[in-house]
Amino acid sequence: MAKVQFTAGRVRDFVCPPDKKQAFLWDTAVPGLGLRSTPAGKPAYIFQGRHAGKTVRATIGNPSAWTIEQARTKARELQRLIDEGTDPRTPKREAIAAALVQAETHVAQAAQAARDALRMDEAWAAYIVDRTPHWGERHARDHAVLARASGEPFSGTRGRGVTVAGPLFPLLALPLKDLDTATIEAWAQREGQHRPTSARLAWRLLRAFLSWCAEHPDFKAIVPAQNPAKSRRAREALGKAGVKSDALLREQLPVWFAAVRAIGNAGISAYLQTLLLTGARPGELLGLRWEDLNVQWRGLTIRDKVEGERVIPLTPYVHHLLAGLPGRGRYVFSNTDKPLSYPQRQHGKACAVAGVQGLTLHGLRRSFKSLSEWLELPVGVIAQIQGHKPSATAEKHYTVRPLDLLRLHHEKFEAWILEQAGVTFDAAKEPGKLRAVGNVACQ
Repeated sequence: MAKVQFTAGRVRDFVCPPDKKQAFLWDTAVPGLGLRSTPAGKPAYIFQGRHAGKTVRATIGNPSAWTIEQARTKARELQRLIDEGTDPRTPKREAIAAALVQAETHVAQAAQAARDALRMDEAWAAYIVDRTPHWGERHARDHAVLARASGEPFSGTRGRGVTVAGPLFPLLALPLKDLDTATIEAWAQREGQHRPTSARLAWRLLRAFLSWCAEHPDFKAIVPAQNPAKSRRAREALGKAGVKSDALLREQLPVWFAAVRAIGNAGISAYLQTLLLTGARPGELLGLRWEDLNVQWRGLTIRDKVEGERVIPLTPYVHHLLAGLPGRGRYVFSNTDKPLSYPQRQHGKACAVAGVQGLTLHGLRRSFKSLSEWLELPVGVIAQIQGHKPSATAEKHYTVRPLDLLRLHHEKFEAWILEQAGVTFDAAKEPGKLRAVGNVACQ
């Protein structure tokens, strides 16, 4: 190891021989100060001394950044640390550790700021994308309707022509972290005062959304572990859903049928009558396609929200109604290639003409079950036609009713309804022939 008095020229000209991994040049002016070089040509001032009986070495810096006097001053400081019993590498290690802590703190603060700024609508969009494949069409539509903005052009808004903001829309602009129990309770109090029914559904969707967030790796650190929507005050603010009791009475059948059959739109008229005579859910019947009609075996395939699909009898009068429709497009009840919208307004006008108050589309499904009591039809038959889950073990596992057995009871029910309504219909008369044209069945 060469020892010389460092000068600018000696420091500049010092190189490591190519046959060595490193070479050292030591300063005679300050003991412990050295210059280390490698074949790669990267020199550095170093300090070497003994601490606790061991040789220790610390890097000072590159000669291009440190003058000789600055390096000597630093070497004296490091020697002074050894004299005081301190490892000269400790301050640098502590500085590096402090820098790492500062960097980690900065990253954590940036991540926390990003989490604090994350709005509900961003998480909601991710939720919709993730869960939509597991939902039915109606459930997915509920999420869209209850979270939509106001002022967008839309038909079927009771003449307004634009949408009204859904109950969930005011929450979408809030930071996700602010969806705490107090915020949700205040929201429930406001929404429950003027639209409790849709607000209750929105609350159930909100609970499911927050439960999903609590399990998602991107959002679980933002929302509380205990779902803030599961609040007794929020539930009380929204109230309880009332028991629906709207249904047609036997003596109301003549006026209701007369008013509905007088509707100018044949598709809507046929839809409403079929809804009563099949007991189907309103949305199930709107989704009926021509390919779902089996004329040979007189069956209707219904897309069932419980079992996926069910087959019910195609009774004579319903067959007559469907055979009389134009048959344009894929759907039985349609104006173009899309199914009809829910005809609540047209049904409401017909009910007003008939003097029947408060009867909803779902009330027609309820009427099917209620009116069947007059004939004392088997409860299991009615439940199977309507798509209700079996209510007993024997019904669920041991009772199998083929389509022809359902037809026996269903046709009896249809004939009785038409008799009570005063509708003249010859069941023996063959309805209009349905023929398939591509994917469309026409007359």
